[in-house]
Amino acid sequence: MSEEVKPGFVRVRLDLSYDGRDFSGWAKQREGQRTVQGEIEDALRTVTRSSETYELTVAGRTDSGVHARGQVAHVDLPESVWAEHREKLLRRLAGRLPHDVRIWRAEEAPAGFNARFSAIWRRYAYRVTDHPGGVDPLLRGHVLWHDWTLDLDAMNEAARALIGEHDFAAYCKRREGATTIRTLQELRWERRPDGILEATVRADAFCHNMVRSLVGAMLFVGDGHRPPDWPGKVLAAGVRDSAVHVVRPHGLTLEEVGYPADELLAARSAEARNKRSLPSAGCC
Repeated sequence: MSEEVKPGFVRVRLDLSYDGRDFSGWAKQREGQRTVQGEIEDALRTVTRSSETYELTVAGRTDSGVHARGQVAHVDLPESVWAEHREKLLRRLAGRLPHDVRIWRAEEAPAGFNARFSAIWRRYAYRVTDHPGGVDPLLRGHVLWHDWTLDLDAMNEAARALIGEHDFAAYCKRREGATTIRTLQELRWERRPDGILEATVRADAFCHNMVRSLVGAMLFVGDGHRPPDWPGKVLAAGVRDSAVHVVRPHGLTLEEVGYPADELLAARSAEARNKRSLPSAGCC
């Protein structure tokens, strides 16, 4: 996953979206489950009539059932393959891919671009309804029903204490050797005209289950089970709290990925590879 492209290859940026309900997440799996990465790599191999699979690198590896509207990936293709297929690649992929995944743009990436490491933020949305009648049947695959009335102001008060650079261990599923330090840049709720509550969650990166755990904590505040200062106290404690529920994945959508100016891409990629730590407050 380097920003260096091997001689004779071209790095291609792909902008795509998918409905995650029938996928076992983004990443290919040994057991052969249906994944977004697997579908796209198979389609690329077919439409370019290649004998080998060209591996994708993605901005955010979404979990099973999570959707994406603004996902970004890159793939390194041989110069000859790119030259032959670039003009008709999108149309051919549209004819080969299943209807729950679409690629909207395929363009040669600027120097230093890495879909994962060059990103400076990812923005997710989580959508919930507290309507007593439940979820609109036409939205049932993208909106969670919460069977309690939700207090928007209390949820936003709780959200403010979570913004900034913190160790989000209390809201993440730990992975060996991986840091849980993240910078949460934006976290806010709004009630749309149709009554659906929408959380905007933007950070430089996310650890496993982080967004759905944060949403679960704030829903517990919104329905009155916990006070607004509770999510912040959980964060400060630094350990998983059994009361923090990881909400279901279908309400979550990756909306957008942000990148710096082209001349800063390589530097950002190098910076993102460094393991992070919080500033020390002293030993005693």
